[in-house]
Amino acid sequence: MQDKSDRLFDPWTLRGITFRNRTVVSPMCQYSAEGGIANDYHLVHLGRFALGGFGLVMVEATAISPEGRLTYGDLGLWDDSQLPPLRRVVDFAHGHGARIGLQLGHAGAKAATLPPWVSEGERPEDSRWDIYSATDEPHSEGWQRPSALTTAELEHQLDGWKAAVKRAVEAGFDVIEIHAAHGYLLHSFLSPLSNTRTDEFGGSLEGRMRYPLRVVEAVREVWPDERPLFVRLSVIDGAPGGISLEDSIEFARRLKEVGVDLVDCSSGGIGSYHHEIRPGYQVHLAAELRRRVEIPTLAVGLIADAWQADDVIRTAAADLVALGREALVNPSWPVAAREQLGQFADGDRFDLLPVQSKSWIGKRRRQLDRVGAAVPGTVSGESLKSAESGRM
Repeated sequence: MQDKSDRLFDPWTLRGITFRNRTVVSPMCQYSAEGGIANDYHLVHLGRFALGGFGLVMVEATAISPEGRLTYGDLGLWDDSQLPPLRRVVDFAHGHGARIGLQLGHAGAKAATLPPWVSEGERPEDSRWDIYSATDEPHSEGWQRPSALTTAELEHQLDGWKAAVKRAVEAGFDVIEIHAAHGYLLHSFLSPLSNTRTDEFGGSLEGRMRYPLRVVEAVREVWPDERPLFVRLSVIDGAPGGISLEDSIEFARRLKEVGVDLVDCSSGGIGSYHHEIRPGYQVHLAAELRRRVEIPTLAVGLIADAWQADDVIRTAAADLVALGREALVNPSWPVAAREQLGQFADGDRFDLLPVQSKSWIGKRRRQLDRVGAAVPGTVSGESLKSAESGRM
């Protein structure tokens, strides 16, 4: 893990993977696959973040089985036909200096819903299927009722997780992240708000952790030792009676024991959220897990400003910082942020850019320097000095 001397644009190594900087693009569902297969949209959508200088680009939640899709437009990795387009995305990211990760998940009681721009009246014929979760309770009022997974079905599902991971290895992904947050299947086991099972997979925290830990163990078994394994958690449910910070600290300790390298710290997804939402509102969760479990963490949650992101790293609140919607607005956010922070080595301010863009942007910088103007979206040299002195 890093210490307080580290900065946002310093490289970082975890297991055998080195990230060129600490910036991450969060996995964001695009609902644009057909039959779970990626297409040119995904190549351009994800490739632009690699071109824009991010250290790690995360592919959206990718289902381990057809029934585990959130919507009919979700990516999947349950079939060999889904592998080649993802390999193309991986190769492109690697060709431009980025590491790339895959978030694997099962939507559980949230499956068979619709993309946000599709109304119920426009629902396609193939957009509803039988769904499965920890119990037979719907995710929320008005949602489809799932079937409760039996012990035998849970055991069989482990094969689906392992098969998907083997395909991810073949595709060349650097990181796997297991989705155990936001009301998805594994979160529904962890949360006392949703898990009312009376067998070995319910009841106490020990029982509720049991199946998610089995999934993690199955994934680590087939994921190469030199590649990091992440888990995304809803560290707190945010509703009375839900997962507490202490629950997640204990779970993170167990995750560390079975080979998880980093916890991606989010919150919410089951029950109503009773906490203030503001810039960086989840950073403290990453900081607490990192401090008390001594495991690397990733901070998320309305992080958009370069100084804000750098503070997360400088204060050792987390080891990586993820942007989601901000990256959609500005896929080259790291280029501008590093210019703002002045964190470039050997005077090369533009080495995050592809060579095809580098000379053009450098020429613009020199022209603006001659007239004493700042690059839009950055600060001038004098402003940079003032900002630095104000932060001492």
